[in-house]
Amino acid sequence: MVQKVLVTGGAGYIGSHCVVELIEAGYHPVVIDNLSNAVRGEGDVPESLRRIEKFMDTKIEYQELDLLDKAGLEGVFKKHSFYAVMHFAGLKAVGESVEQPLRYYRVNLTGTINLLEVMQAYGVHNLVFSSSATVYGDPQRLPIDEDHPVGGCTNPYGKTKFFIEQMVQDQCRAEKDWNAVLLRYFNPIGAHISGQIGEDPQGIPNNLLPYVAQVAIGRRKHLNVFGNDYDTVDGTGVRDYIHVVDLAKGHIAALNKLKENCGCKVYNLGTGTGYSVLQMVKAMEKASGRQIAYQIAPRRSGDIASCYADPTLAEKELGWKAEFGLERMCEDLWRWQSQNPTGFSNGTAH
Repeated sequence: MVQKVLVTGGAGYIGSHCVVELIEAGYHPVVIDNLSNAVRGEGDVPESLRRIEKFMDTKIEYQELDLLDKAGLEGVFKKHSFYAVMHFAGLKAVGESVEQPLRYYRVNLTGTINLLEVMQAYGVHNLVFSSSATVYGDPQRLPIDEDHPVGGCTNPYGKTKFFIEQMVQDQCRAEKDWNAVLLRYFNPIGAHISGQIGEDPQGIPNNLLPYVAQVAIGRRKHLNVFGNDYDTVDGTGVRDYIHVVDLAKGHIAALNKLKENCGCKVYNLGTGTGYSVLQMVKAMEKASGRQIAYQIAPRRSGDIASCYADPTLAEKELGWKAEFGLERMCEDLWRWQSQNPTGFSNGTAH
């Protein structure tokens, strides 16, 4: 019997790459997404899923749905018998969360409460949650392991991830038949090797690499580098970048962990290596063969100097380790960007 997995936010960047890995691993993904950060393709199917259907020669079950629509969510659970839920849906722009905190709390927290309540009502007790290294706040030590203090978040987005972790942990404590794996991502970049799916930020990119790629392709004039006076190798911020396909494989490893009735577990998904902004710019220049213009700008509030993972627990307990290095991440990102200069709105893939 093929196990069904509900994927919330499955048309987005990370969700869509996890849909690919779920299919590869023999699961049956059912996707819900409200398309707030995804492009609608032909026949009202998100363009990301339409392309996956094409290059994997499969059909993906999809419903347009917002997690704030609890009755609609119950309808999905009535229709399907799920083994587990992978929860990606939510707002995710750090800067926007500072400007619109109430919106972030309402969408991310209320949406998740609805999801957990409906899971509870329908006896679905297995969850993989897309958390974030932002829960660690300003690192007290590096590399960051899972025992590092959490909750000192520097923005409302990070706080929503922290609060959701707390909710899930409390639920697993209250009801012993619940199992959850909370995955704290570092910085996902790259794209599927096919060049058919990748990160397609709506509006101005909030993350470094999509912005750099858009400068390289000519969509933006130059990159603003926020701060060059940090205590790092070249004064620019250092982060742990992980290939999105490695990240997606980590979710399959997490699903396997749920089968052990693991209770609530927390894992970092990162490479353990930090790269500065300027090192990333150079790596993308090499991958694209183009010069990337940048300007130094003042530091942004809430930014930290360095942040990179200690990923040894995930290797030990999940049998998972990031495989792709920086060169491959940038090559795959550039393949996606150069084949899709305006993202999914290109319409039909090349």
